[in-house]
Amino acid sequence: MDNHSILLEKIENYRHEMLELSKQYGLTSLAVIKVSKQLDDLLNEYQNAERLQKGNYESLSLHI
Repeated sequence: MDNHSILLEKIENYRHEMLELSKQYGLTSLAVIKVSKQLDDLLNEYQNAERLQKGNYESLSLHI
């Protein structure tokens, strides 16, 4: 499994956990907020990786 797939799986797991916790404790509970922040970090990591990959492809096309 590559890093991209692992990251997507982690994102989905945190998303699911956040939804389940919010059903149990409410959206403003500390548990939900903690998982939400972790999910935000993963989403930022994913976006940064996508930008880097896109940037690498664009720079390669400039050299051809």
